[in-house]
Amino acid sequence: MAYEDDVASELCEIALRAGAAILRHYHEGTHARLKSDASPVTAADEEAEAIILQALAQRFSRPMVLAEESVARDGLPAELDDDYFLVDPLDGTREFLARNGEFTVNIALMRQDAPVAGVVYAPALGLIFWGGGEAHRAQLPHGTLHLPRGDKIRCRPAAAPLCVLESRSHISAADKEAVSKLGSHLTRPLGSSLKFGFIASGEADVTLRLGPTMEWDTAAGDAVLRAAGGMTFTAEGEVMRYGKLQQGLRNGAYAAWGEPALGQGRNWLTVN
Repeated sequence: MAYEDDVASELCEIALRAGAAILRHYHEGTHARLKSDASPVTAADEEAEAIILQALAQRFSRPMVLAEESVARDGLPAELDDDYFLVDPLDGTREFLARNGEFTVNIALMRQDAPVAGVVYAPALGLIFWGGGEAHRAQLPHGTLHLPRGDKIRCRPAAAPLCVLESRSHISAADKEAVSKLGSHLTRPLGSSLKFGFIASGEADVTLRLGPTMEWDTAAGDAVLRAAGGMTFTAEGEVMRYGKLQQGLRNGAYAAWGEPALGQGRNWLTVN
C-alpha cells in the first residue's frame, strides 16, 4: 500500500470522529453566526476542527495544518511546508443549517501545489470517499468510528448527455451560462464536496464553479477525484494548483472532470 493510501486511511479515522461530533449538533440543533466574510459558522464547525487539529498533531510529526476556522482567527503563514494539511471541518454549513444532509468533513494532505491524499465524509448520509494512490467509497452504518474496507472507485468515460453537478446553495447565473456551453447535458443539484465524490465514483461527469471558493473547500475532494482518474482544471484548462498564499488560498474558477481529456487545455468560459 502506498504511503498516500496509508495517510488517507488515517484521515478517514479522524474524519469519522469529527463527523460524530457534527452529528450531535445536527440532531440537537445549533445556531449560526456570521464571520467577517459574511459566511456562516456554527459550534459544530468549531468542535469538529478542534478534534481534527488534535488528532493530526497526535498522528503526524509536527504537521502544518491550515484549517478554515483557525485561519479566520490567526491568519495565514508566511510560507508553506513541502507537506501540509488543508482542513474544512464542515463544508456546506448552509446545507447543515438547511438540514438536507449534504455537508462534509474535508481533510487533505498537500504536497507542494497538489493534493495527494484526502477524505470527504458526509456524516448525515453515512457516506465516505477517500483517496491516495487509489480511491474508495463506503456506506457506513450509523455511529461507525472505524473505516471499513470500502469499494474501489474510478471515474467513468463521459456520458452523453453529460451529467453536470450544480451547487445546491451557490449556483449563479454565470455558472448556469458556463454549463450551457458544455453542450448536451443533464444537471443535478448537490451540496458541498460530495460533487467530487460522485464524479470520482462514476455517477456524474463534471462540476463547474465560477464563484469564490477556498483551497480547503476543494482539496480533499480533488484528492479523491485524482486518485480515481479525474482532474480539476482552471478556467484556462490548466491543472488546478494549490498553495496560493498570495491569493489568500482562494481558488479561481474551476471545472472538475471525470474524463480529464475533456477539460485539459479547454477555456470553457470562452466556448461559443
